[in-house]
Amino acid sequence: MRPDELFDLSAKVAIVTGGAGDIGRVYARALCEVGANVVLADVKAGAVNDAAAALRASGFSATSVTVDVTDAESTKVMAAAAIEAFGGIDILINNAAIMVDLPPFRLSNMPPEEWDRVMGVNVKGPLLCTQAVVPSMTERGGGRIINGLSAGAFMKMGGIYGVSKLALHALTASLASELGPLGINVNAIAPGLIESESGYASLPKDSPVRAELEMSIPGQKSGPPEDLVGTLLLLCSNAGSWINGQSISVDGGWIMRL
Repeated sequence: MRPDELFDLSAKVAIVTGGAGDIGRVYARALCEVGANVVLADVKAGAVNDAAAALRASGFSATSVTVDVTDAESTKVMAAAAIEAFGGIDILINNAAIMVDLPPFRLSNMPPEEWDRVMGVNVKGPLLCTQAVVPSMTERGGGRIINGLSAGAFMKMGGIYGVSKLALHALTASLASELGPLGINVNAIAPGLIESESGYASLPKDSPVRAELEMSIPGQKSGPPEDLVGTLLLLCSNAGSWINGQSISVDGGWIMRL
């Protein structure tokens, strides 16, 4: 295969959950730019419809669907919408997550309903979305699933967010083992400090905590969502066909797992 063919996703069909958010919109555009037909899925109907419309206005093949990733029937409707629009599903980006609206509690006094809310979106959501797309991917001979992880998964002070992302790390590996024989690769991207509206909402630009964290990063301290695109396309394309069950850190060397 020629180098210019390695990242070509022409005729592939990709679903991006959290498609109305900062990272979701960047991911969707990148997938469109290498030829994919993209379904943007989000619980925010108006915002996700607008995001898909913006892609179509740029000449790309994109549609939108409203989804509650914590509801199995809703994720099945999402998958059905992708199949109706484009004939099947090849790629799932589990990008939807609770990051900004986190419970203001420590784990030691976390109300059970708040625990369930975060874990429902951040862990149960990717599982349900995966279950919804596996039949179509299997029919098409395989596929790619990329989970949205975080550097917080590997930090002892990550709180409920870190716990949920570490659980997603484990889910990634388990699903990769289970689905690999079907030709479905499952991997994850673990970003560091992201320069975006949602990133700054969770950790403000002038926060002393952000400054302290940046001091511990040996390389690039932070980056915009666009800095995640190279890893995303690697994992979605023929270039990453031998990569399975991995959580790839994109964080300037913040997290180094030996």
